[in-house]
Amino acid sequence: MSRVFALVDCNNFYASCERVFDPSLASRPIVVLSNNDGCVIARSNEAKALGIPMGAPFHEFKRLADHDKVEVFSSNYPLYGDMSARVMRTLAEFTPDVEIYSIDEAFIDLGHLAGRRPADVARELAQRVRRDTGIPVSVGLGPTKVLAKAANRIAKRNPETGGVLDLDALGPHRDAHLAQIDVKDVWGIGRRWSKRLHEDGIHSALDLREADPHLVRRRFNVVVERIVHELRGFSCLSLEQAVPPKQRIMTSRSFGERVTRYEDMREAISAFTARTAAKLREQKSRAGALMVFIQTSPFNEQEPFYQNGATRQVVPPARDSGDLIAVAQDALEAIWKDGYRYMKAGVMLLDLSPEDVVQERLFGAVDNASESERTKLLGVLDGLNEKMGRGTLHYAAEGDGKAWKMRQDHRSPGYTTRWGELPIARAADTP
Repeated sequence: MSRVFALVDCNNFYASCERVFDPSLASRPIVVLSNNDGCVIARSNEAKALGIPMGAPFHEFKRLADHDKVEVFSSNYPLYGDMSARVMRTLAEFTPDVEIYSIDEAFIDLGHLAGRRPADVARELAQRVRRDTGIPVSVGLGPTKVLAKAANRIAKRNPETGGVLDLDALGPHRDAHLAQIDVKDVWGIGRRWSKRLHEDGIHSALDLREADPHLVRRRFNVVVERIVHELRGFSCLSLEQAVPPKQRIMTSRSFGERVTRYEDMREAISAFTARTAAKLREQKSRAGALMVFIQTSPFNEQEPFYQNGATRQVVPPARDSGDLIAVAQDALEAIWKDGYRYMKAGVMLLDLSPEDVVQERLFGAVDNASESERTKLLGVLDGLNEKMGRGTLHYAAEGDGKAWKMRQDHRSPGYTTRWGELPIARAADTP
């Protein structure tokens, strides 16, 4: 049975999420800003047409945004994460062979749908995602994951495809399209390898496909060699439906206002630790070490610069937010210095192991009854926060965040993640 991979990519995902709950935004330029409303991290097609570049400091384009009535939003990651989960669930209902690649992308295998044209299946899939979630998607199809990714790129840049393109169906026109894809944009290549490939006279996806795989392996490595084979239609990269557990988990933030008080920083570090611990439990792991870091702004020449970090062992390895917060506060105390205006801080959990591997204590056995009670308590904590919105139930050590929270002057409501911000449907007035 031949393989047919599809790369499903949500179009302008963050902007599309904002449009789902506000139809008046349709066809209007939208930009979404990074943490603390600093830089542009997402744009609608209309905003791109105005010349607003990705990653640009927003203050440089604020006048343009005001003049052209650009809709500006602070990043609302809980909303975007929930909408992503809805898209992925819809894909899983369509086919069980789904690999979630990023918040707005997934690979699926359509090879089992014998007797149907892959492009027809892809269009049906795109229509179902739009119907069930409100999110528009583009779908690229190919016999390998690299070619499916290339097909998706072509589909996005050619409106006549309707957002769906089967690379195999292009016939003799396929090479012309591959010749227009810069080698740096081939999935898995990136800028670092593309510079060396350019030096070797390989400038496009077509050039890379025609390269000698053995020479490529000698010049680079087996990864680039596999990409050559993938471009030739030989599948080397399988669908990864089980996401491997992360080896480290981190939460870091830049503050909306500079932090100068130890008490405020301790609250921030406690909140970051609690959030990171929730991620740890989500992947069913324990942490054997924890690192805390703090820093001032490296760009302000008028103020002294300071950054430092401290790592602590967690014995025995823990997943309990309270235990990890205590370790994090100890690490913070060791690196804190008064007299600085801190811009950023973060917490990283290291030395991760499966949660069901419980290390025996040197003196005394593990209290299984106590461990069971803690598991139930943590389940309630995570369940309520998932259902009612992050931060609904939290440790007192986290405080209220008023002194250090991020600047989010343009945040949209948590339409699907907070009960108090659910959209309200009202019946139309009758005469």
